[in-house]
Amino acid sequence: MARISVFGIGYVGVVSAACLARDGHQGVAVDVDAAKVAALNAGRPPIVEKGLDALVARGVADGSLRATTDAARAVAETDISFVCVGTPSAQDGSVGLHYVVPACDDIGKALAQKSDFHALVMRSTIVPGTMEEVCIPTLERASGKVAGRDFGVGYFPEFLRESSAIEDYGDPGLVVFGSLDERTEALLTEINAPLPAEMHKVDIRTAEMVKYTSNAWRAAKITFANEIGNIAKANGLDGQKVMGILCSDDKVAMSPAFLRPGFAFGGSCLPKDVRALQAVGRDSGVATPLLDAILSGNAAQIDRAEGMVRSASKKAVGLVGVSFKSGTDDLRESPLAELAARLIETGQEVRIYDPYVSQAFASDPSAEGRGNAVVPGLGARMEDDLDALIDASEVIVLGNKYPEVAERMGGRLRDRRVVDLTRIDPSMVSAADYQGICW
Repeated sequence: MARISVFGIGYVGVVSAACLARDGHQGVAVDVDAAKVAALNAGRPPIVEKGLDALVARGVADGSLRATTDAARAVAETDISFVCVGTPSAQDGSVGLHYVVPACDDIGKALAQKSDFHALVMRSTIVPGTMEEVCIPTLERASGKVAGRDFGVGYFPEFLRESSAIEDYGDPGLVVFGSLDERTEALLTEINAPLPAEMHKVDIRTAEMVKYTSNAWRAAKITFANEIGNIAKANGLDGQKVMGILCSDDKVAMSPAFLRPGFAFGGSCLPKDVRALQAVGRDSGVATPLLDAILSGNAAQIDRAEGMVRSASKKAVGLVGVSFKSGTDDLRESPLAELAARLIETGQEVRIYDPYVSQAFASDPSAEGRGNAVVPGLGARMEDDLDALIDASEVIVLGNKYPEVAERMGGRLRDRRVVDLTRIDPSMVSAADYQGICW
């Protein structure tokens, strides 16, 4: 089994480190944030993800997982480094590398002091050409060594979905990686050999492009399904029924997971990665009308939901869910957070029920979710009691699916106006006091 250092104790990094430790590897998580390092060494992950608490606690307890702020020591004591730092959008929409470059620089400096072979494998989402044009030159300058000869280089994108990341890690739909040298390819082959998926071994640029293509395709499917749903509803049809029939064609329609009319997409991947591909197109002189339409269509879906809520309520709004997706506390580019902020800015009273975000606040009272403070006074607006939220609201906006909400659809919610952005009950269609965004 391999000794692996994982740079970045964010979502991908902590899940990867914990799963690697579970699978028998020795994992060292590296981060500049001493608080994250201390929490992980105490057996506590810095994020909320199903099954992660137990996985981290077990890895720390048996010694297969630890964390440090000392990048040089982590490189010295491992065989391969996975870089899992964030790549948020730059101001112009292009991929942001202000975490990637320092990580490469730190690893390069550590490589200068190491005589044994070591491989750097990027897992962060970066546009095609970044490894060759930015990461490798940074590593070579800092180390004084030659990539592919004196140290290994690879790109190994992740395809983890928040709220099912641990399951996805063990049962991936896609494994693809590129490498500059045979030893790095051999290491990645060994690490991925137990997984029940075909390994696609390609050049580094192709691996970089596959990641963006995957995320852009998911974003396109969501926007397409929403547009069909909007048109269907305008013609007295159920958009989800239409798309459900289309998705029964599993030979052509592919996965139905994203072809489900509903609310806008958000999170840390799809919005920024579509923007980054737009920037790549601009730089290459290639028009990107579909990518442009994906983001404008997604923004229009938030506008549509806002109009529905304003039509249903004069003042008090109860929002069920504020994270970008059920089962996570992640507020990065959450369309529900954007919706809440718009309503608050125009004077509406917004209370929010989201058990996962509440859990994050319980762990850290100063938290505003992970990476997003767009909702004014979010902590004070959180409501742990769903029934109290219902009682205090003129309209209930269903943004994320939670079982306790479905239980109240035929009871407590019957005498409230409801705007449903997620379809809690598939049997319901729009009526006087119930409005579904696409059905």
